[in-house]
Amino acid sequence: MTAPFRWGLLGTARINRAVIPPMRASDRHQLVAVASRGAERAAEYAREWSIPVAFGTYDDLLASRDIDAVYIALPNALHAEWTIRAARAGKHVLCEKPLAISVAEVDAVSEAAARAGVVVAEAFMYRHHPQTLQLKALIDDGAVGSLQVIRSAFSFTLDRPRDVRFDPALGGGSLWDVGCYPVSMARYLAGAEPVAVMGWQRLTPGGIDEQFAGTLDFGRSVAQFDCSFRSPFRTHLEIVGSDASITVPVPFKPGLEEQLLITRAGVVESVASVGQALYSGELDDLADAAQLGHAPRVSLSDSRATVAAIVALYESARSGEPVNI
Repeated sequence: MTAPFRWGLLGTARINRAVIPPMRASDRHQLVAVASRGAERAAEYAREWSIPVAFGTYDDLLASRDIDAVYIALPNALHAEWTIRAARAGKHVLCEKPLAISVAEVDAVSEAAARAGVVVAEAFMYRHHPQTLQLKALIDDGAVGSLQVIRSAFSFTLDRPRDVRFDPALGGGSLWDVGCYPVSMARYLAGAEPVAVMGWQRLTPGGIDEQFAGTLDFGRSVAQFDCSFRSPFRTHLEIVGSDASITVPVPFKPGLEEQLLITRAGVVESVASVGQALYSGELDDLADAAQLGHAPRVSLSDSRATVAAIVALYESARSGEPVNI
């Protein structure tokens, strides 16, 4: 038996409410503390969520000897900085996506983690869900034949004008926020890296992409996606091969009872996928890596490649030209 894996929350972001329940559902994990930028806010949040300890600064939490790992859900532009600071403090890190907003930042994170001997993983929760693993196995086993096209979408209406995702200085934009899911998924399912990308964006007056569409050329296959802050909520994934196609109605936030739809010769077969609490897998994965020495499912090299593709997509959207990677 290993000791409980002790967690601290760096920040009081809305996404915490999705992570706290699975932390508490397992005896393996223990939520110890939360930190905010002020003592009053931290104490208020700790009372609301029954968290034992509240810290008025992020540095105070990182200095605690009673915490093994931190979950970071700060604005995108702060992810790399605080992941590095956490690593230097000897904490393992589960950082919300995107891990960073430049390749150089990912490299700095990797160096800090290696020097400190800690595990850092990007919190792409869908990558740990059994449905995603089942889908990947089907494709690799030839269920669709030769992979040809991956089509996906992730959009929702963001109607809070002061939301940090509208701030370019904080790494705002629909591609960084929800478009990173289709990009990450396409790379994972293709089992390859894009050789070139093309992107199109519609900007807000403040300069962030409220809508984005992109294409990733994998050489033998192509991925097409769109994402938006101005469209109704929708998620979709379709994999097209030479022999069949697979439609995934709920690809990025699957729950306990989902279906994969396989179409072959005009006949649709519904295949049940195994369910799991969505955020529990990423918590267990980091604990496995930190306590048992397992490789994290989302490696830092994997995260680097996703960030590189997104940076190239933005470059293409600005220039109006394809960008080779």
